Amino acid sequence: MKSFRDRNRDNRPRQPAKANAAQSHPREAGAATRQEPQGRPEPKSAPRVLARREGALPAERLPLILEVAPNADYALLDSGAGQKLEQYGPYRIVRPEGQAIWQRALPARDWERADAIFTGDTDEEGIGRWRFPKTPLGETWPMKHDGIDYLGRFTSFRHVGVFPEQASHWDHMAGLIMAARRPVKVLNLFGYTGLASLVAARAGAEVTHVDASKKAIGWARENQEMAGLASKPIRWIVEDAVKFAEREERRGSRYDIVLFDPPAYGRGPKGEVWQLFDDLPGLTDLCRSILTPKPLAVVLTAYSIRASFFAIHALMRDTFAGMGGTVESGELIIREKSAGRALSTSLFSRWVA
Repeated sequence: MKSFRDRNRDNRPRQPAKANAAQSHPREAGAATRQEPQGRPEPKSAPRVLARREGALPAERLPLILEVAPNADYALLDSGAGQKLEQYGPYRIVRPEGQAIWQRALPARDWERADAIFTGDTDEEGIGRWRFPKTPLGETWPMKHDGIDYLGRFTSFRHVGVFPEQASHWDHMAGLIMAARRPVKVLNLFGYTGLASLVAARAGAEVTHVDASKKAIGWARENQEMAGLASKPIRWIVEDAVKFAEREERRGSRYDIVLFDPPAYGRGPKGEVWQLFDDLPGLTDLCRSILTPKPLAVVLTAYSIRASFFAIHALMRDTFAGMGGTVESGELIIREKSAGRALSTSLFSRWVA
């Protein structure tokens, strides 16, 4: 959920998250941010030394298909011929979708009613790369998710500031937080524009939100204000996800829930290189190491990778050996309104205590 940060859902490189280890500076109502220091490029951390965990593997549940159906806030109206037609609140939006290799179900007139179309053109003025067939629209527009207000955005890399397929994870996480009936700390790595963090905070958790992009953090803070959740305890941190997790391990900071949604490939603001298959095992191990003694869940999502969910499923079961619980793995899908087809968006694997 990148010079705002490439999410890599379209096979483009994405930055992992980044800043320094200085203490957070309190802002309004408990919110905080860390700023990235200027200076020489920082070398990538030495590879984490990994050893296979002892103990019984967690139980498993797979394949698990988590589905988002059309609703008043968002709907996948139709898809096909390499594109998708979506309804975000009052607006119809057409964007590329490489997996939609079938034919459109709705007639052309329904597609022609779009308010915004991503063109990919690089020579446009203003927002660029978007065409507005009716009325020119601004960069942002008000949206809702389950009663949480936030801003949708027309970005130059086709995304709109939210990934609705993640709603299944958000609902699951909120349920865990409320059922715990105790203080819960959530770490959201690669946190993007903050919907997961807002859902967790509304459910009662204390949230730490980490992303590489200052711009993404700024947008996330705007969303917090718009949602009326400024009083909720969310720390907004600009930092590399791996280095932040390493520092939390050294500090003894621990979390009950960890969400991480790393890119397939990316570069951090100080030149750190991230390669998913090289670096994911170490980050997954780190996520286990910064859990509280009574953790609730760890959720991994992977976009635009050439792999089966069985690969990340096996990694998660190995990493959480000896901790009991269950590893659930599969795909996130969006159910289409026109013909009822399922559009797969990503792979996921989550360990639940």
